[in-house]
Amino acid sequence: MSMIRDLRAVVRPSRVSLRKELPTATGGYTTRTPARPSAVVDCAVYRDGARLPSDRPITPQEAMRQVRRDGGFVWIGLHEPTEDEFAGIATEFGLHPLAVEDAVQAHQRPKLERYDDSLFTVFKTVHYVEHTELTATSEVVETGEVMCFTGRDFVITVRHGGQGSLRALRHRLQDDPELLAKGPSAVLHAIADHVVDGYIAVADSLQDDIDAVETDVFSPGRKGSPRGTDAGRIYQLKREILEFKRAVSPLLRPMQLLSERPMRLIDPDIQKYFRDVADHLARVQEQVVGFDELLNSILQANLAQASVAQNEDMRKITSWAAIIAVPTMVCGVYGMNFEHMPELHWRYGYPVIMAITGVICLGIHRTLKRNGWL
Repeated sequence: MSMIRDLRAVVRPSRVSLRKELPTATGGYTTRTPARPSAVVDCAVYRDGARLPSDRPITPQEAMRQVRRDGGFVWIGLHEPTEDEFAGIATEFGLHPLAVEDAVQAHQRPKLERYDDSLFTVFKTVHYVEHTELTATSEVVETGEVMCFTGRDFVITVRHGGQGSLRALRHRLQDDPELLAKGPSAVLHAIADHVVDGYIAVADSLQDDIDAVETDVFSPGRKGSPRGTDAGRIYQLKREILEFKRAVSPLLRPMQLLSERPMRLIDPDIQKYFRDVADHLARVQEQVVGFDELLNSILQANLAQASVAQNEDMRKITSWAAIIAVPTMVCGVYGMNFEHMPELHWRYGYPVIMAITGVICLGIHRTLKRNGWL
């Protein structure tokens, strides 16, 4: 149980960004700078759960030679590498060309692929975009990608997008030598748990947006916003939920494989913790499916309300047309200028006819009012 608590503490999500940071004192460097325009974010050798110190940033080739000579494993982090920048690393570590192509091109579906000496895992990172008010054009979720090559003595992470930094996660793992000593599979689990915990946070924030939309649509006696505004907001939120769903649903099968099927590259002590990740992911997936269905119901209810409002408007128009039809008919009859008109030469004929017309109109109005048409 203590190990589970320690593990959960290590993989807690972080919003720390890698942008505009300088080389670290431990020998790695955090992002591209004018002085070093490299895709490598950090490169370090780990042995017995500790990061080996270095007085200068080491190259992936130097790190791999050191690992093969003295043992341990190397963790290389890259951010949006080009094909040329990744070619040397792919050759050095013997990465499969198909996996390399996916890592460089990005826009991949979450998946787990097994090659002879490595695993290739794709994660979709999701970030909730804060907004003061949800509109029909609001961006609610922002996605990125983290690809992970896991071998016997190396981990290579490739990140695409501005979100999903792994720097804080790396530091937390370095603070837990016992866990990091489990090797590359411990890093893979930590990344998976980090990503899924991010999903949980996003799902909680989306729940607040859905609750707000639901309250607006179903508030009793609300005067409402201009017609179509609510439908636009609901549809936009549904699109963002769909984007979130594309990140969550395909990842469920890979997590189940990592937690249920023995793999020689995954430490048996670490494999059991993938079950916890798979369980959390299944819960998020259920939430996302529920969000989608709920938004469908809210959208249908909103459209039904619009139809009801239109029907009420039409009934009111029809009612007033019926009332106005009475004086129109009377005026039309008297406008024919027949010689023998009722009460034509009677002194009180005009006010009497007008009074009768008013009484008939009032009677029609009260009847329609009583029946709910006005």
